[in-house]
Amino acid sequence: MTVESNTDRIVKTVDIRAGIDRVWRALTDHKEFGSWFQVKLDGPFIVGTRSTGHITYPGFEHEPWESFIKEMKAPSYFAFTWHPYAVDHSIDYSKEPPTLVEFKLEPIEAGTRLTVIESGFDALPAKRRPLALRMNEGGWEEQVGNIKRHAENGR
Repeated sequence: MTVESNTDRIVKTVDIRAGIDRVWRALTDHKEFGSWFQVKLDGPFIVGTRSTGHITYPGFEHEPWESFIKEMKAPSYFAFTWHPYAVDHSIDYSKEPPTLVEFKLEPIEAGTRLTVIESGFDALPAKRRPLALRMNEGGWEEQVGNIKRHAENGR
């Protein structure tokens, strides 16, 4: 796994011992995504629509999930926007620009290379930026491990 970050973006790359179609399904089937990401989604991902649900990750149960599905190009690219680490109910996150989350898949000899990029942190309010970046840096570290295990174990 490789890691890259700066103040505006987080990049995580992981090699998964599963075919690209398997990894694509783990990313874009809303039930599979929910399983490894620990979120219960209300319905499938559809380009140009909001995805809603609630987080099931321990300590954040019942926090709302909301993203906007930007693009799906099977089997190599999936992107959505969201408001990173949006857990403070006293903040109106709709007044902030969202970050862009991109999943890029490429076939490799051993399976699939997945690169996750979240960008746009520099546009967040200065007082919120460091915590959102730090929490999502750690979150993506955990999530690439989760999808790797999920896809490799066929679940």
